[in-house]
Order: sequence, then structure tokens, then C-alpha cells
Amino acid sequence: MNMDDVLQTFIAESRELLLQMEDALLQIEQSPQDLDTINGLFRVAHTIKGSAGLFGLMPIVEFTHVAESVLDRVRSLEVKVDEALSALFLDARDHIGQLIDLLAEDGDLERLGEPLRVQGQRLAERLSMYLQAPVALPESVAQDQPPMAAEGPGHWHLSVRFGADMFRNGMDPLAFLRYLSTLGHLAHTVTLFDALPPLLSMDPETNYLGFELALVSDATREVIDGAFDFVRDDALVLILAPQAEIQAYLTHIDALPEDNAVLLELLVRCGTLTEAQAALVIQEGSPTPADAPAAPEVAQDSPPKASKGAANNEGNLIRVDAAKLDQLINLVGELIIAGAGANLVAVRSGIGEMIEATSLLSRLVEEVRDSALTLRMVQIGATFTRFQRVVRDVSKELGKDIVLRIGGGETELDKTVVERIGDPLTHLVRNAMDHGIEAVSTRLQRGKPAQGTVRLNAYHESGSIVIEVSDDGGGLAKHKILAKARERGLVGDGQVPADKDILNLIFEPGFSTADQVSNLSGRGVGMDVVKRNITALRGSVSLESEEGQGTTVRIRLPLTLAIIDGFLIGVGKASYVIPLNMVEECIELAPGQGAESGFLDLRGDVLPILRLRDMFAVQEPGGIRENVVVVHYAGLRAGLVVDRLQGEFQTVIKPLGKVFGEAQGLGGFTILGSGAVALILDIPNLLGLVAKEATNRSTPRPLSIQ
Repeated sequence: MNMDDVLQTFIAESRELLLQMEDALLQIEQSPQDLDTINGLFRVAHTIKGSAGLFGLMPIVEFTHVAESVLDRVRSLEVKVDEALSALFLDARDHIGQLIDLLAEDGDLERLGEPLRVQGQRLAERLSMYLQAPVALPESVAQDQPPMAAEGPGHWHLSVRFGADMFRNGMDPLAFLRYLSTLGHLAHTVTLFDALPPLLSMDPETNYLGFELALVSDATREVIDGAFDFVRDDALVLILAPQAEIQAYLTHIDALPEDNAVLLELLVRCGTLTEAQAALVIQEGSPTPADAPAAPEVAQDSPPKASKGAANNEGNLIRVDAAKLDQLINLVGELIIAGAGANLVAVRSGIGEMIEATSLLSRLVEEVRDSALTLRMVQIGATFTRFQRVVRDVSKELGKDIVLRIGGGETELDKTVVERIGDPLTHLVRNAMDHGIEAVSTRLQRGKPAQGTVRLNAYHESGSIVIEVSDDGGGLAKHKILAKARERGLVGDGQVPADKDILNLIFEPGFSTADQVSNLSGRGVGMDVVKRNITALRGSVSLESEEGQGTTVRIRLPLTLAIIDGFLIGVGKASYVIPLNMVEECIELAPGQGAESGFLDLRGDVLPILRLRDMFAVQEPGGIRENVVVVHYAGLRAGLVVDRLQGEFQTVIKPLGKVFGEAQGLGGFTILGSGAVALILDIPNLLGLVAKEATNRSTPRPLSIQ
């Protein structure tokens, strides 16, 4: 792994840590005394600071050091977290995020502009106000004040023996020394060359160096120890606390590989011991085997090793570039197409063994497909949690008391879908807070709780994922929507649309019923964009609202955008694909049952039908009999009249070009095993067309099908 790869890993992990930091800060606002959350905040700041120090990213190190110092006082209960401090730390978190974004863009922080620099200085000054009071030493340190003062309080001694593979793992000893200097003053450094081999046998990628260090610092043992988190399993690090007892020195030098006399001399050179104190240690002598401290006592002056179980858990997780997963999905798609072609050749050959072999190949390819798609599935809970910050900031801006409730966070869907659904969800949440939730006085007059609630929920339904954004606000005023629609000419004066159609008018471009234009909404530039973005994901959006009670926006999305199970049908010479999860049943339409009325009586239910032959203006003659494929989506059902039923088909979805942008009822295309192109039907769009035509027809005379 080269340094660029390590830097990219740092950027990715820092962004994850910043999300954890934001979640923790929002939790602390509700529970200021939650020590676990406070300790988690400190660990996040400390980890980012330590990692940045390894790369010499001093703007991040210096700023995070101030934040870490304040958090250290918070966790020692010297500073209480209130709303002002929480808001300040949120601003600090955003500043660190901006520095990380700049690092990701440029690869360094050389192009740190003046506005960002000034912003960091002002935030650091505001944080430093919480550090004006003297900081007391933790009791665990204060109790370890032995009579052997070496150079005054704060003089730590570190014995560091880095592993041989340090350079191969992308680490640099100098980076650790540079980071330690940010914790205090490196009063003395002794480099050990004893492990160096002859020049001709030296490997330039192998580390042979060790260090004895004197660090003058007010930092705690935990902070100093944490500097070596990245090399915990590949280094020996022993730490002597300031003013340690004689037994601690004996234990320390016994745990090191070098000769004890040499080590005592190094302690003197570093100023950790005087000549007289070294003589006292020699006089005390090494402990006998019977009196020797147990291994756990030695470990007190060395960093705790990760348990075997923890190491195994870490080894089970691998960070993979999303682009590599995309490439894998594309290759699996090509494999599916090639497999279909091989299966077609086998069937034509009539050779039983070949047919059996290609059948086995198809089954294995299907398993590979399912496994590959699973790799890109992520839980939507992480996306939902990010809206806690949005709700907090917007509610304060609006002067409303609003809380976010989350459900179904464990629901999984394709990572690409998760990334592209963020903006539509943001608009819907902000819209619910601005237009949906009423002012506190209005809510109290209506007998509602003063605190409004916005809910985000997700669940699976019929092979799709449903995401709901709901609120317990005032709902949508249908009469205002209808009046505005008539004013704009969207609805005629004599027309009285159904309630559902009235609500859907808000998805028209530029449509808004807001009485006032705010910074959040009211300009009519949002809901149409929401619908367009969701439609681009092969999804649909619907709306339910009850005036005075609240509104629910329901989004339906496919689980994946790449590969689906399809059902192949034929009309004329062309083939079409229907998503298999939307197919309910297939019915043979006998001669004479032409269904000219546009409806069928399906076992007592009136089923609207659509002739694909008429819709696509197919001129080629069909077969003797026709078939009806009953499809369903989001509570709607319809029958598609086709010529042939060709069975299930693994479908690799490929997008249509811009020239087909205005084509209705088509969601993409795929390539068959024969090399022919088959269009993929957009069932939600087709069902919308069928429902619209059905409402315009006169009373139907359905044909009976039992």
C-alpha cells in the first residue's frame, strides 16, 4: 500500500468518524451527562488528530488539539455541555469536515484559503475560552507521585521499538515523533542502531531503528499511548510516567531487549534519571524470579495489546473501493448475457449433455449475481441518521420544536440508490418542517403536543423498498391546491378531480401554495425535482394527506439498479421484459375475447387492460391466441395483452439514450442471448397511463374470465 492509498483510507475513515461525532453531539444535547457518549466524542477527536499527525497535516492537528483539550475537560466533569457548547462543537466538526474535503480534493492542505484559515482561528479562540481555568491532573496520575523527581512534573519517558515491516505497512517513524511533538516538547531523542545489519545485506524497506524519548508534556498516559494506535500490533512501546518509583524503572528496563546497564545509561542521557538516581536503581537490583512482577504488571507501562478476538473481528472487514464493485457488477452482467447466448446455442444443438452443462452454468451465474449484488447492499439507517442534524438546525431556524423519529433503519438497498436518494429526502424533510409542522401556539390550539414530529421509515414491499416521510402537522389544504391549479390553468373550471389527483398537483413544476417565501421553501422549485430524481431511479412517489392531521410522502424504489429477474414477452417480432416481481399471473385470451372495451372481468374483479400491440404500433401479425399478463405495482393492477409468453429471464438493465427521453412506458433495454435487443417496460408508468385512460372511459362492459 503506497502513501496515497493510506491517505485515501485516512480521508474515508475521518469522514466516518465525523459522522459519528455529529451523532454523538446530537445525543449529548438530549443527555448532557452521558459519559459514554462524551468519551466516544473524545476518542473521535483524538483519533483524527493522531491520524492527521502521521501525515503532517498540521491545520487539522492544531485545530483538533484544541477541541480534544476541551473534550478532555468535559469528560473530567470540569466543563458542562450546554446548548452553546454543543452548537460550537457542531461548527468545529463542520470545519474539520471542510479541511478533510480540501485534502480529498488537493491531496494536501497547501491551498488553505484565508476564509477557511480565519474560520478555524475564530473557532479555536471560542473553544479556548473553555480552557482558561486550570486543569487538574486525573486522580490516577496524582496518586502516582513518588519521591523520585527527575526533571519536574510532566517528564515522560518512552521506549519505542518499531516493527521490521513498518515501512511496508505505509508508516514512518518520523511521523510518530512529529506527532509526539504536538503533545509537548521532545526534550531528548536517542536513536538505537544496534539492529542495523551490514550495509550490503540491508533491506531499504525494513525498519531496524528503535528510540528512547524524553517527552515533557501535560498530556495523560492515555493520550500519549494513543499516539501509537496504528502500530499497536507491530511495535513495542513502553511508557514511564513522570516521577515513577524505582520498581517501575526496573520493570521497564527488564521488559526491553537491550542490556539493563545500557538502558540505564540511555535513561540518564534522556534526562529521565540523574547519575545518582541511576546508581540507586542499580543498587536496588533486578527483581528475583520469585519477586518478579507478573505479565499484567509489566503491561501497565506498555500499551494494551488488542485481544485475539478483536483482531479477528477487524480482519473480517475489508474496505473496498465502490468503483471496483461497480466493475464487478458490470462483468457479472456481461457474464449473464454470454451465459444466455451459450444456453441458446445448447438448446439449438439438441445435445443433452450440453444443455445440462449450460443449465448448471446458468444456475451458478445466478448465484454469483445474487452474491455480487449483496456486496453493494447497505443499510439505509446511516442515511436516515444524518437528518438528525438537518432537523436540529432547521427547527432552530424556524423557531419550532421538532423531533425526528426513525424506523426501518436496518432495511437494505443498493448503495447507488442510497447515494442518489439523499437530496430528495432532504427536500422532503425540510418541506415537512417548514410547511407541515405548525407553530407551537397553533399546535396547542388544535390540541396537539407542542413538539412536532417528523418520521422517516423504510420497509420492503413486493421486491421494492418503500421510504416514507411523514409529519403530524397541518396537512395539505386541498381547496387551496385546487384553486391554485385552476389559477394556473392546470385544472378546468368545471373539473373536479379526485382527492389523490389534487394532491399530486404539487409535483407540477413551479407549483406552490406557500403564503410567504422563506429560505427553505415556497418558491415552487422542489417537489417537481423530487419526482424527477425519483423517476430517474425507476421509482415512483405518492402522497397522502389529511387536513389538520399530517402528510405522508411515500417513495417506492427498486432494490438495485443493475440486474433484475425479468419475464420475457413477445409482441410481433419484438421482445419486451417485465420485472418479474411485478408479474402476478398470466392468462390465455381465447379467440373472440378481444376485450375491445378495455376491461376484463377477472374472477369478479374489473381489470383494466392495455394492448402493447396498439401502444407500440406493431404491424406484424400475431399468433392465433393472445395472452394477458397481470401486473401490479403500488396497489394498482392491470393486464397487458401480448402475443407470446417466453418465460423468466435474467435481465441486465442498460439505460436508454437521450433520444428516447420522451418515450413513455420504457425503462431501459437489455441484450438477449441471441444478440437481439429487448426493451424493458416501465410498469409504474404504464399503470399510470392505464388508470388515467380508465377514468376517461364510460362505464365498462368487462369480458368474463374465470
